[in-house]
Amino acid sequence: MNKGQNIPVLEARNLSVSFRMYDGTFKQKELRVISDLSIQVFSGEILAIAGSSGSGKSLLASAILGILPRTAAVRGELRYHGQTLTPKLQKQLRGTKIALVPQSVDFLDPLMRAGAQADGHRKPYPTQKRRRLFARFGLPDDTERCYPFQLSGGMARRVLVSTALLADAQLMIADEPTPGMSLGQALEVLKVFREMADEGKAVILITHDIDLAFAFADRIAVLYAGTIVETASAQDFQAGPDALRHPYSRALWRALPQNDFEPIAGVQPYAGNLPKGCLFAPRCSQSTPKCTQETPPVRTLRGGEVRCFAAE
Repeated sequence: MNKGQNIPVLEARNLSVSFRMYDGTFKQKELRVISDLSIQVFSGEILAIAGSSGSGKSLLASAILGILPRTAAVRGELRYHGQTLTPKLQKQLRGTKIALVPQSVDFLDPLMRAGAQADGHRKPYPTQKRRRLFARFGLPDDTERCYPFQLSGGMARRVLVSTALLADAQLMIADEPTPGMSLGQALEVLKVFREMADEGKAVILITHDIDLAFAFADRIAVLYAGTIVETASAQDFQAGPDALRHPYSRALWRALPQNDFEPIAGVQPYAGNLPKGCLFAPRCSQSTPKCTQETPPVRTLRGGEVRCFAAE
């Protein structure tokens, strides 16, 4: 990947996503789930977004595509090739220039056979290309005639991946695309995403499985409590905690199976009860009074970006 002076395929700047809710009475309140989030993904790269459950990864995908419910409010900037992503443009690009591999297999239509569903409304119908994808992902020949209820979870996910790939989009957003697959099947899916990026397209890979992301991603953005705390090269994560910048990124590294599942105290804060200042401060061994009072800005450090006062 060579970013050079290229305009990002997708850029989110100071993005926030909130939901209007009632507090148990008739009083309405705002629940902010994503706060001041900024990312860029360029042609020719895979940007992996990693973080624990509830950190806002899937909501970010929905915000980019414009498929959040009406109770959601989106603030900040979203740009596609430098053009503001308005609701009208999101609708035009969705499923054509921007494709989604959704996390839930419930996105499959229960009344359509897998083959017809993957082909969609595209003309001419991409039957041969779809059959090649099904075969590459290890799906049996009769998969195209099956309804979703006849597929295992892993098979359904491979059908979802195939459906998104047939869009031939410039930006692929893959939201946890590999659960339920064998290691070989997951690796084959990620190889296809790598091939997409090598052809000049862009991929956002949302994943819990940082190990797999290491091998295929160019950069990894770490999401915590609805904001990006660090963006670093995949090589930095492979090198170990000393190459990383944020305490939470180092904690994620140490929590990997090969690194002894070392936990840290505390839990990720709930969106309705976010602490003042740095969101990670209550769990951070490097926290100072400043961290609990002020929100650290994003700054460039050692070739990456970090949101932390103490990072060196």
